[in-house]
Amino acid sequence: MKLDIQRKRILELVAHRDPPTDLKKASLACGKNHAYLHQFINRGTPRKLPEDVRYALARHLGVDEAVLRPEQGAASLPAPVRRAGPAISPFPGSGLIDPTRVTAVPEVRISASAGGGANLEQEPGGNDWYFDAGWLRYELRASARDLRVISIDGDSMEPVLYSGDKVMIDLSRTAPSPPGIFVLHDGIGLVAKQLEYIPNSDPPRVLIRSESARYQDYERTIEEVNIVGRVIWFARRL
Repeated sequence: MKLDIQRKRILELVAHRDPPTDLKKASLACGKNHAYLHQFINRGTPRKLPEDVRYALARHLGVDEAVLRPEQGAASLPAPVRRAGPAISPFPGSGLIDPTRVTAVPEVRISASAGGGANLEQEPGGNDWYFDAGWLRYELRASARDLRVISIDGDSMEPVLYSGDKVMIDLSRTAPSPPGIFVLHDGIGLVAKQLEYIPNSDPPRVLIRSESARYQDYERTIEEVNIVGRVIWFARRL
């Protein structure tokens, strides 16, 4: 079949990617079978790339997702770049961010204690963190309106989380199933802990665990804790 601009663009980006790749590796990186992109390019199946595949392919190729849109027509190709993660800028107002391709996640002025707890009140006023909108949607499976960035204070979650780490919490995910790291108010203070539902408990209870052996595990009933959200991402200064 005659290749359109989009299919030619994919072939060119695959051919020039550093480190090298091919259609098979790119298909697998998109979560598809090894022949998916070969069939798309050479057989026209599927007729259009789904949005989630387009974002995944863009991440694999290290380009902006907009480059792979069919409506881009004959627009010139940017030079391929290596990109290990999402586009992030902690510098609000820098003028270097394209607002059509990134989403702001507010950092709130509060410390989630990984030790002795902290105040529950959340006062906005911190910097915004800017993330690739597609990365938030398809990698983290989250909506920006439900996300907040806060700081960890304490050592009970070491070596998973250290004091001073920035964590992103999803306020919409408050059920401790599957188990994971949550920010919660346990009746004493705001803490970041491993949280796990205790099966067949009546009334329903959760196990609250620290990573450090210096801190004891404890239990609370579901009604005794206020789960703020699940930790889905973190950043650390090296």
